[in-house]
Amino acid sequence: MTPEQLADRLEVAATRVGPAIQRAVQHTGELGRARIRGNASGRPGPSVITGAYRSSWETTNRRLPYGALCTIGTSAPQGRRLEFGFVGPDSLGRVYNQPPFPHVGPAIDYIGATLMTEMRFAVVEVLR
Repeated sequence: MTPEQLADRLEVAATRVGPAIQRAVQHTGELGRARIRGNASGRPGPSVITGAYRSSWETTNRRLPYGALCTIGTSAPQGRRLEFGFVGPDSLGRVYNQPPFPHVGPAIDYIGATLMTEMRFAVVEVLR
């Protein structure tokens, strides 16, 4: 391969890197949300009563010039209490001794490993 051919190939790859990373990050976010929802479906995570909390988990994706950002979260007010537990009085004076039911923390290693795998696939796709 000549230097000119390499330069042409790298230029084509540069135009493909942003979309490839965006797809990889979005896919990782969806898999991460599914893992969190799965962990929030019974012990050791929180028990499911109505399913509203589990379904409140959402992903938000944002494109960047040569990358992407994905946020996984919930707007449900009980999220922090369920993940970390709660001991003491609440704002109404009721006293709780609620143990933690971790469901996000256990998913972090999986999300990180999945993102690394997806990035490898994106690099292979871009350099093909």
